[in-house]
Amino acid sequence: MASFDIGIDLGTTKIMICRSDKGVVLNEPSIVAYNKKTEEVVAVGKKAYDMLGKTPEYIVAEKPLKDGVISNHKLTELMIKEFIKQVCGHFVIKPRIVICIPSVTTDVERRAVVETALAAGARKVYLIEEPIAAALGAGIDILEPKGNLLVDIGGGTTDVAVISMNGIVLSQSLKIAGNSFDEEIIRFFLNRYKLSIGQRMAENVKKQVGCVYQPDASNTCTVKGRNLLTVYPQAIQVDEATLCEVLRPLADKIVEKIKQVLEQTPPELVGDIYTSGIHMTGGGSLIKGLSDLIRDEIKIPVEVVEDPIGAVSRGTGLSFKYLDSFQEGFTDADTYH
Repeated sequence: MASFDIGIDLGTTKIMICRSDKGVVLNEPSIVAYNKKTEEVVAVGKKAYDMLGKTPEYIVAEKPLKDGVISNHKLTELMIKEFIKQVCGHFVIKPRIVICIPSVTTDVERRAVVETALAAGARKVYLIEEPIAAALGAGIDILEPKGNLLVDIGGGTTDVAVISMNGIVLSQSLKIAGNSFDEEIIRFFLNRYKLSIGQRMAENVKKQVGCVYQPDASNTCTVKGRNLLTVYPQAIQVDEATLCEVLRPLADKIVEKIKQVLEQTPPELVGDIYTSGIHMTGGGSLIKGLSDLIRDEIKIPVEVVEDPIGAVSRGTGLSFKYLDSFQEGFTDADTYH
């Protein structure tokens, strides 16, 4: 079988893989379930996600990535290896792989990603920074001498970057993103109602009534968990207005980070951004009211790109076309060897 180029969006919450000949071919949660007794992997991706909170003590479902970087190298390697096998089958020639990483990543963290991908079966590894991949996936011509502001809100990190002429002019990263909203919801129900809820329930609540701006109090959902005082199951109704009070402080920090980046951006590029607007990507950009809040606070048009969840993955897959055109957003794995 021939070899394929592979683009991997190595996210804290999800892993998405593009194949050069087919586009996005895999979209799975970044979770590994393993047996502590035998030290063997039981499941990866959705199968492992379905096991969250439902396994015996000796089987642990774990996220091997935290805040956009690898926290468990061995589990990440096994997860990537399994996913590569799923999308490529038993390849004769090892694939070239582009892996997407947060813009503010240390050399040590970059080296860890490269070594993990090589151990998982890559022939050649390139790293691309998330804002560059997001811009490509959003259909922005990054080769133009024109300023574009990208806000990519993933699971573990929010990247805010100004891009012009092949590269990142300015970028800042914030460790507040989709998972932070989930954690805040869990904390809220624990503190106010002594109700313990799981991560999956928190994510469902966020999708149904999560809001950060101009909430609709008539929109409600049922939250189920265990009351820590009675130890019995309990169901509580919650509405958008209540959740808005809980989640708004996190959204304000994202807005503040965007303002900080704009304050440091050269005036000529700010003029371009004022015309073209702010482009939002990542699953976190879908939180209700967030794009409107940014628009009204910063007074610049805001666009949530089409299929924001898949934008970074699409851009990672498209990046092979640009490897020979420019290198600003890429790092060759040879840099770390």
